[in-house]
Amino acid sequence: MTAAVMVMVLVAMSYASNVLDARLAENEFSSNKQFMATTGLQIDDVSWTAGRIQTITYTSRFGQVKYQSLALNYSVELNSTSGWETVLSNITTGMITYNMPINKYNLGNNYNESISPRDNKSFLQQGPTAPVSRVFVVEQLPMNDGNFIRIIAVPTIRTLNSSIISQSSSTAYYKFFLPTLQPSGVNPQLSQSVTMVGHDVVKVIRNNVDQVKMTLAFPNAGNGFNSTFFGFETTVETKVLPANSVVEFYVGNVIVTVGQV
Repeated sequence: MTAAVMVMVLVAMSYASNVLDARLAENEFSSNKQFMATTGLQIDDVSWTAGRIQTITYTSRFGQVKYQSLALNYSVELNSTSGWETVLSNITTGMITYNMPINKYNLGNNYNESISPRDNKSFLQQGPTAPVSRVFVVEQLPMNDGNFIRIIAVPTIRTLNSSIISQSSSTAYYKFFLPTLQPSGVNPQLSQSVTMVGHDVVKVIRNNVDQVKMTLAFPNAGNGFNSTFFGFETTVETKVLPANSVVEFYVGNVIVTVGQV
């Protein structure tokens, strides 16, 4: 009798422990969705000012944050009175991921949820309040680097437009902003944090432009980070502009360190 009671108690304790771990993992994953959304906003804060630093902390028992290199590859072509010109070629960016092992928490293979922006999966966003990163949840199995449900923050492009009107003419101005995430080479993992430092900003300007073509490629597709994984609506965006528009393209380079030195 005593032995049977002990066995039942041990079984109940094991079950309760598993239920508790599952609930903790669910709560942790939910809170870190907000952490990754904040990370996406901070990318915008540091990208356009050299030397600016932002450190964002998180709390995790089961998952971890990782910098993943070779996430996306952007190229930009402009059409002007001189014809088509490639002004930016093979601009590569990494991404920041929060990885939760699926044996701790999962929502099912091929699960995909947009966090920011919620309703637009284009890599080209329009307007002054548009984000310069896409934050989303994805579970895609199997993957070469392990089986996780992941929260991703990856750079996208924002565009703004304005016009200068005089008595005799009107000139349209279009500005495009693309941050890129680069590794610091130092990832000490001494704390649960991500530090981003604005490094520099590259500017390209062209006159008399009437089309901008932006192309997205996936340099790490062989490891599963392909178009299906990212879930963008398209890999090519062509924007038709008024004749003789002025185009400015800004690429902000951000250095990422996981953990504090």
